[in-house]
Amino acid sequence: MSPRITRINPDRLHPTPGYHHITVVEAGRTAHLAGQCPLDRDGVLVGPGSLDAQIDQVAANALAALAAVGAEPDDVVRSVIYVSTDVTEVLGAAWRRLTASAIGPAFTTASTLLGVNRLGFTGQLVEVDLTAALP
Repeated sequence: MSPRITRINPDRLHPTPGYHHITVVEAGRTAHLAGQCPLDRDGVLVGPGSLDAQIDQVAANALAALAAVGAEPDDVVRSVIYVSTDVTEVLGAAWRRLTASAIGPAFTTASTLLGVNRLGFTGQLVEVDLTAALP
């Protein structure tokens, strides 16, 4: 982790499954990534009906977007994960797959996991919104 990014879990708040309640960033430049969708380079939805396949594509897209600005998952300071479901177990499975993926370190920061009714593309099951402190 970068010395310019501090992650905190205050004793008076509940324990978390890997994320931190607070992320403090020393002054500097930030990159706000658009929601990363499970689309391939041609804009085609990957893995219709498969949350796992879509998460894998979102992770790959997020890595590419971060690399384009010289950042890595450890530089992420805020994440929002949207999953098209209202089932707690599906939300938990999405969290576990994302945190085990190549962008897993991004979710040790201030993170929010949301179950939503629908996402932007027909058949889309997941989207990830990231903010990174640039090196």
